[in-house]
Amino acid sequence: MSATQAHPKGLYLLFATEMWERFSYYGNRALLALFMISALSFDKHFTAALYGQYTGLVFLTPLIGGFVADRYWGNSRSILVGGLLMAAGQFMLFFAGSFYTDLSVALPFFYSGLGLICIGNGFFKPNISTMVGQLYEPNDSRKDAAYTIFYMGINLGSFAAPLICGTLGDTGNPADFRWGFLAAGTGMLMSLVVFQSFKKKYLLSPSGELLGLPPKRLTAAEKAQVDTSLSTIDIQRMAVIGVLSFFVIFFWSAFEQAGVSLTFFARESTDRMIMGFEVPASWFQSLNPVFVLIFAPIMARLWMSLSAKGREPASPTKMAWGLILLGLGYVVIALGVDGIGDGMKVSMLWLITMYWLHTMGELCLSPIGLSLVNKLAPARLASLLMAVWFLANAAANWFAGILAGFYPEAGKPFPSFMGFTISNLHEFFMLFVAMSLTAGGILLLASKPLQKMMHGVR
Repeated sequence: MSATQAHPKGLYLLFATEMWERFSYYGNRALLALFMISALSFDKHFTAALYGQYTGLVFLTPLIGGFVADRYWGNSRSILVGGLLMAAGQFMLFFAGSFYTDLSVALPFFYSGLGLICIGNGFFKPNISTMVGQLYEPNDSRKDAAYTIFYMGINLGSFAAPLICGTLGDTGNPADFRWGFLAAGTGMLMSLVVFQSFKKKYLLSPSGELLGLPPKRLTAAEKAQVDTSLSTIDIQRMAVIGVLSFFVIFFWSAFEQAGVSLTFFARESTDRMIMGFEVPASWFQSLNPVFVLIFAPIMARLWMSLSAKGREPASPTKMAWGLILLGLGYVVIALGVDGIGDGMKVSMLWLITMYWLHTMGELCLSPIGLSLVNKLAPARLASLLMAVWFLANAAANWFAGILAGFYPEAGKPFPSFMGFTISNLHEFFMLFVAMSLTAGGILLLASKPLQKMMHGVR
């Protein structure tokens, strides 16, 4: 199939569904750490730890959601159930924000809301990502480009979310956080309306069959696959998924500082004034997705062009460069804060440049990884192995919360990491430089052996 063929319309339905769901999630993320500090009066160390545990669980529950979809419900029903649970969770946070002055009332709503979002994401996330690949034939060269386009939907939602939810909630008045959470819940309902309205018309396989059905309604050929043992090639390809999942832990644990330590940095150490207007700290979380929207089409076209010429790098190589670019982003911000004194603020240009480099790294790693899991996974284990991929994100987000706890605070004892005292922001950011560049270099060296284990998949 030609790489120049138009993509199926179902891709754009999944694009819109994921766009609204990500609006909901990232609207929540833009406000969550600030809400915990400003409204619930949590300290930074507890906030960072709780943030990491919550976002880690968000990516851990897809293991259950993927299993349920593969064995019982199918992708479509799992997306509906997951979306409803996440919407309910956002509305719980709205009530937490409404009663923030009485913690005996606010905290049960708060923790219940986070729990519902975690469970709902487990049903939603792996299944919608899997359905993107099901729109194409197994060896269709358009898959990498398709996942990059799908990734634009993710980032269109996550670009708008901090601007809208941040404007409503991050006003300096703790009572206003609830309006940001209300907007996030409304976005989740929009996602479900779009999906349910058009799924039967557009979510079709290349042969025209409806996608996302429960296993009992699959074709006879697909049912027969369930009793087929895994081949040596299948096992080696699954091992590649495992190895790459390990490396993405290092990527996301550094990248996900955006929602916690980098938000602290934007709020406290960045000069946010523009012509008399102070940019809300939550707005900086829109930098990454807006850069994705600008550069994702360029990257998609680049991969398709290189593929047509037979020069496209293999997926592990692309992902190694993603880690290296992430590390370079932290080099920039570490240089920006080097030598600044207590109370001094740096130009927002340092933060903007860092987010641009992080985005370029993300485009080399995340959509490529989603596509690769779909290409390497045996068909009957597609959703479950997509959930394993998200398990790495779970570990990364948990680790991100731990690392954010080393953020130095004036007037408090300096934290120590593996015997190394972190006394300033420069030393804090250098942790991520060392971690990202080391992991990227090792993965670059391991790329060719991994390619052999992929048996022709790129």
